Amino acid sequence: MIIDCHGHYTTAPKALETWRNQQIAGIKDPSVMPKVADLKISDDELRESIESNQLRLMKERGSDLTLFSPRASFMAHHIGDFNVSSTWAAICNELCYRVSTLFPDHFVPVAMLPQSSGVDPATCIPELEKCVKEYGAVGINLNPDPSGGHWTSPPLSDKHWYPIYEKMVEYDLPAMIHESTSCNACFHTTGAHYLNADTTAFMQCLTSDLFKDFPTLKFLIPHGGGAVPYHWGRFRGLAQELKKPLLQDHLLNNIFFDTCVYHQPGIDLLNTVIPVKNVLFASEMIGAVRGIDPETGNYYDDTKRYIEASKILSDADRQQIYEGNARRVFPRLDALLKAKEAQ
Repeated sequence: MIIDCHGHYTTAPKALETWRNQQIAGIKDPSVMPKVADLKISDDELRESIESNQLRLMKERGSDLTLFSPRASFMAHHIGDFNVSSTWAAICNELCYRVSTLFPDHFVPVAMLPQSSGVDPATCIPELEKCVKEYGAVGINLNPDPSGGHWTSPPLSDKHWYPIYEKMVEYDLPAMIHESTSCNACFHTTGAHYLNADTTAFMQCLTSDLFKDFPTLKFLIPHGGGAVPYHWGRFRGLAQELKKPLLQDHLLNNIFFDTCVYHQPGIDLLNTVIPVKNVLFASEMIGAVRGIDPETGNYYDDTKRYIEASKILSDADRQQIYEGNARRVFPRLDALLKAKEAQ
């Protein structure tokens, strides 16, 4: 089985964006604030949005199952207050759940949290629990910077985040450390802000002893880990200067990376530097980079091609990256798949 651990509902019906725009307008003018019931999206509309997009590409490219979460750039935790974020997260999570019920063999939900800049992360717990208990979510997306590029929250190692971590441990949920839209003109959302935050999250963990407090906590850092694999020597050296253990002991039992790296040399670098056990297959297809590479004639985000073409990986390595690691990092996914296999 080929499991894509990084999928977003980027092709949701237009009605979702229209409702969101009305909600944003309602922040300034409460008289135009829409009700949740005003959003009407039929199952047929959901099917059309998936069958002609994600599912079509999955079949063409040869992947089987996608861990599916709301569109990352739409999370926009810096907009409005907690009530705005909470309502929006609930709507988006329900849509991903509905997709998973319409296509149960191909999509499994991952939850967006109703984070809000300056608000205690503990306020996210009811939505997290609902998504696990009612929707069967196997993981969460955690935004390390709800301020949208201004970094007003404490680092991920701070006890500010511990209420979320306690629930992650309780429910055996990994978190993909995923940013949302940048509202800081200095940082392009997908070209800079995402990659900066990936790198920053790793460094925040490196400088702390977070995993001593939470030895079973798991973070998945997307987009190939930002700058981390490329500067592995720098991070090893910094850990040494800070009197931390070797990175393989300090971080690599808890931190994992995906393959959302959109060229062969990048994938080869990732798999040369990072142990195979820490790499999970992903594409984030119909995401940040949707075009065709003129050098190869293939889509940039067709990442399976890079894994197949690798001269570094063995067949056993590929099996780990495609399936084994995802089932180990996402225990609730593994349990779900085992239950299906037993039927």
